Amino acid sequence: MNVVRMIVVKVDPAHAKNAENIWKQYCAPLMIKEPGCVTEKLLRCTDDPGEFISYSEWQDQQSIDKYRAGKAHEEIKRHSDSLKSGRPVVKRYEVV
Repeated sequence: MNVVRMIVVKVDPAHAKNAENIWKQYCAPLMIKEPGCVTEKLLRCTDDPGEFISYSEWQDQQSIDKYRAGKAHEEIKRHSDSLKSGRPVVKRYEVV
């Protein structure tokens, strides 16, 4: 059963377009290449232009754990850390 991982991130609305570009150019391409990553999408909140959700679907928790311990995760954090205002909220869901 796949695991959905959703990360809610807040950025300064003035930097929202930059956040989108960084995710599309750097973060998403790294993540989707990871073994076990089925899909990766960036969702922008229509009610709050500074809120985003990184939506990724993984084959299993073990794939997520390997990704989080690897170089791609560190590279993604490096690209995205400067944009965040506040701590991201990470939630996992099972597809039923």
